[in-house]
Amino acid sequence: MVRLSQLRERDIVEVVGGRRIGAVGDLEIDAASGQIAAVIVPGAARLFGLLGSEGDYRIAWADIVTIGEDVILVRPPAALRETPPR
Repeated sequence: MVRLSQLRERDIVEVVGGRRIGAVGDLEIDAASGQIAAVIVPGAARLFGLLGSEGDYRIAWADIVTIGEDVILVRPPAALRETPPR
């Protein structure tokens, strides 16, 4: 079993290419089933956060390949779905 606080300590990395995407910021839960639908990775802050941030990345739970002790491996960029900027 893994807690959200433990997930936030792990980097999210693409399996192909090894690009670091970021760290877990939030989880999206399917209210009907109670299951995790996606992991949300916050976008980079613009002008020290004064202008909000770039759009967050949504990584579907099905696109997570494995959750290791230090890293979460996900499928390549097609798995990333950017949400609107905040």
